[in-house]
Amino acid sequence: MSKDTDTPNLTPSNEDSKTTMTQDTVTFALAQSHFLVGDITTNAEKMRTLALQARKQGADVIIFPELALLGYPPQDLLLRPSLSGRIKSALSTLSDIEDIVMIVGYPHVDHHGTFNSAAILHNGHQKGFYHKQFLPNYGVFDERRYFDKGRNQVLFDYKGITIGLLICEDLWEKNLTAELKQQGADLIVSLNASPFELKKQDARKTMLAKRSREHKLPIIYVNAVGGQDDLVFDGGSMAVQADGTIAHEAPRFMNQLMLASLNVNTLKFNTQVKAPLSLSRESEMYQALVVGLRDYVNNSGFTGVIIGLSGGIDSALTLCIAVDALGADKVYAVMMPYEYTSKISLEDAQAQARRLNVSYTVCPIFDAVEGIRHTLAPLFNKSPADTTEENIQARARGVILMALSNKFGHLVITTGNKSELAVGYSTLYGDMAGGFDVLKDVYKTQVYDLASYRNRLEDTPVIPERVITRPPSAELRPDQKDQDSLPDYEVLDGILKLYVDEDMGYQDIIDKGFDAEVIAKIITMVDNSEYKRSQAPIGTKISHKAFGRERRYPLVNKWSVKG
Repeated sequence: MSKDTDTPNLTPSNEDSKTTMTQDTVTFALAQSHFLVGDITTNAEKMRTLALQARKQGADVIIFPELALLGYPPQDLLLRPSLSGRIKSALSTLSDIEDIVMIVGYPHVDHHGTFNSAAILHNGHQKGFYHKQFLPNYGVFDERRYFDKGRNQVLFDYKGITIGLLICEDLWEKNLTAELKQQGADLIVSLNASPFELKKQDARKTMLAKRSREHKLPIIYVNAVGGQDDLVFDGGSMAVQADGTIAHEAPRFMNQLMLASLNVNTLKFNTQVKAPLSLSRESEMYQALVVGLRDYVNNSGFTGVIIGLSGGIDSALTLCIAVDALGADKVYAVMMPYEYTSKISLEDAQAQARRLNVSYTVCPIFDAVEGIRHTLAPLFNKSPADTTEENIQARARGVILMALSNKFGHLVITTGNKSELAVGYSTLYGDMAGGFDVLKDVYKTQVYDLASYRNRLEDTPVIPERVITRPPSAELRPDQKDQDSLPDYEVLDGILKLYVDEDMGYQDIIDKGFDAEVIAKIITMVDNSEYKRSQAPIGTKISHKAFGRERRYPLVNKWSVKG
């Protein structure tokens, strides 16, 4: 469809066969599912399976997420010359599905350009298509690099109601919904690939309630689910009444084929019998980390993961997440003690591995470290010991973990948190060596919250209590504590959240009540560590401003700390 006035009537051909629904009802199936980027053939087959399942359950219309046929975000796959042919071929395989309308998210390529689109398929024919009009180009989104802007509203008639189509960002723009209402829409259907971040579902609900109440329109919101690289899509698909109340809500982080029936006379949805449980902040954060790791490892083809288990809280929480994501049989832990490693660290690491039934090995690094130090001694020319010698320990551990990865095909999971990564409290090619950092977007204070949360889920704690309560230490020198080099984590994280997540400057942070000297020190550490972060492994985004594709700064610059 290319005209505002295009409103084809999609009349069902076998209305009498749907014994479970009446003529006064249209039943929508919200296909909240994971569609893997680039796997077009498998994605199309999944659409077929879900469409037939939905039709069997009495659905008239099935709605898939944004760009589901290709997966989201496809990035430079959209620039491949063969894309158009592959998409057309995949769409053609859906042409024999009858008696259910399919609204499919896909990339549309023609002589006008490349568009983020929704196709309306019915009884073997593409009845129309809609091109997304508002292309987000902030945060993790980069759609203006790839897509051309759609120009027209699209509506279609089905069983007596007029349905307007929108895609993700379009719904956040007030005017498009108003225009669809003016053109006679009775219902809005929105296809989405909205990544998870803390409090995002609350923001979606607020926006949907506002849109529906403003225009007295019911809205169907279908979101993707599952992990893709550093992003997690958390689902939470919804059917919203015209008064802004939620009639149906799908569980978060789970595949779900959810049915919602709309009365064509009252334009009201039937009400969900049992709504999903609401998630606490710790619960949604933890589930996002589990899904992100699970899908990255499984879809990358690794046979399992390997973790350097230190006896500290970061590696302890990482081990829990790995076991919950992949199962204990796919997780391998290695304790690599040196002369500064405390006895209780060894005991706690071993206790946790046993509690989680994880394969566990102790591999002392004394000989490796001494060998490297002996090799370097003539080159160091009796220079006094400093952090260089400490980093040799971390790098020896990195060599061991990567060697085990090469030999057995396991992905090395690093355990650094966002606080450490922000200020560079980590060692390149040492504890930063690996393929995925589960806690990359988790501040240290949040690490403690998540550890306590995970322990509360079971009668017997999975993380030894003293791992949580004793002062954190890298154990690279005698009696070392993190706070020898850093402020208390409550203070550090408070400053980092303002500087990194909220983009506040030096004076603004002072106005929040923090010490000026400490602020200047932390900002300098953050800015000077940009080159380290550029070499860090990816990790699941959970915050408003994650390191990586969302926060991009030049590695070399002369921006003033107090500017």
